Amino acid sequence: MTQFFKIKNNGHFTEELPVDESLINSPRQVHNACFSNVETKQPLAPEMVHYSNVFIDELGIEINNSKDNLGLLSGANKFPDFSPYAMCYGGHQFGHWAGQLGDGRAINIAEADLNGTNWKFQLKGAGPTPYSRSADGLAVLRSSVREYLCSEAMHHLGVPTTRAMSLVKTGDLVPRDMLYNGNVKNEPGAVVCRVSPSFIRFGSFQIFAARNETDTLKKLVDYTIKHHFGHLGIPSKETYLTFFKEVVAKTREMIIHWQRVGFVHGVMNTDNMSILGLTIDYGPYGWLENYDPGWTPNTTDIQNKRYRFGDQHEIALWNLMQLANALYPLINEVEPLEEILEEYKNSYLNDYYTMMTSKLGLYNINNDTDKFINQLLANMEQSEIDMTLFYRELSSNSYEDFNSFWVTIQEVSYLDDDKLDIHKESWMNWFSLFADMIENEGVAENERSKRMKAVNPKYVLRNYMAQLAIDDAEKGNYSLIDELYILLLKPYDDQPEMEKWFAKRPDWAKEKVGCSMLSCSS
Repeated sequence: MTQFFKIKNNGHFTEELPVDESLINSPRQVHNACFSNVETKQPLAPEMVHYSNVFIDELGIEINNSKDNLGLLSGANKFPDFSPYAMCYGGHQFGHWAGQLGDGRAINIAEADLNGTNWKFQLKGAGPTPYSRSADGLAVLRSSVREYLCSEAMHHLGVPTTRAMSLVKTGDLVPRDMLYNGNVKNEPGAVVCRVSPSFIRFGSFQIFAARNETDTLKKLVDYTIKHHFGHLGIPSKETYLTFFKEVVAKTREMIIHWQRVGFVHGVMNTDNMSILGLTIDYGPYGWLENYDPGWTPNTTDIQNKRYRFGDQHEIALWNLMQLANALYPLINEVEPLEEILEEYKNSYLNDYYTMMTSKLGLYNINNDTDKFINQLLANMEQSEIDMTLFYRELSSNSYEDFNSFWVTIQEVSYLDDDKLDIHKESWMNWFSLFADMIENEGVAENERSKRMKAVNPKYVLRNYMAQLAIDDAEKGNYSLIDELYILLLKPYDDQPEMEKWFAKRPDWAKEKVGCSMLSCSS
């Protein structure tokens, strides 16, 4: 069998951490083990839909549509001398402890050292594991297209994320009730090969702390520090605290990026929080279109809106508190953990306003910055302003007066002009302050524009765009997946040939399933 990269025999995760001794591949509780050995499900008729040639080049490997490569990336074949495995973890789901969760439909198939980084390769949708609970361990094409495209899109936006290497259609039909309303239908199955230096989550530590399996908890924490935070040195109480502090910082940085580009994760459960501060598990995600801090793309969360855009930083803090609780048995002191969490609050606000001023092309932060930015956000919400279009237009245009600025507001608002006019005076007041700030800073217009364009993307993966690609893919046409993939490689570039994607959400997408209504099966 031709291998497109040299894999490690089993890899250090499985060599250094305790394994589930049972090989029974059916739903069950797994104790004192970080993973279970499993086999991937044989797909009926695998077909390559797309692969990320840019990421593959970064890894320094080669793949193609050969039978061997397709077999490895679909789960039909496995790498010689590597035992596939699923990881054990727990988590809080929507604020409630859910106990054991684990890789219910994800199977690690390889580990390799490539270009100075150790990478884990994981197939999502490759079959059941002991952690599948009542599910089948499979994935459908629509959710796989969304994860594949978004993983790569986020990377090129500069947002910390797991990556996606390939998207394969399995040839199987998978029954799914998309909105959990009793409407079950068979959908085409698919598998995404996602790649990361680690798939360890907050919940990976939580499960062992909750069960008082402290020895296993310590082994996993020590392993994580050794391989992912090696600069911290030998494990000790002080090392564990510094480790937690770095996880807090990485998580804060990730959330700032989400807020910068208008990304809403949709399911910020603790089992979906990466220990490396990477965006992971792309389900019912979305980008803000009309600016609404209360928006969530997740129909499961539509009533309480726990994971809405405006609260993502608070939820991250709550999740970090749960991680602190999980690490406590190794530290046995509350106060230093609380101090680190308290620092998150102050650092987040500083980082947030620094990020927001950069989006506006401003360099200075003063005592009135928060009021100025909050007024802008209030105007955007009331006027239903398309977030991506607004900031990009602001980056590209030099406004001589308010009237020229108002034309842009009219173009990027989802309101009719008569309803928008109600907010005109508020916009006039804000623009006056903004114009004064720009003039006082005295930065050359071309320099300011360049700085703004570097942080304000022109193109993001709006849900309607992904849905169009899904609709075509389900008919066997993958050209739109490729077009969007190419578009999102350079989201900050103007790309005149792609200008049609620099537009407001079409009216038909406002209420369409897959565009505005998404569930955890999405």
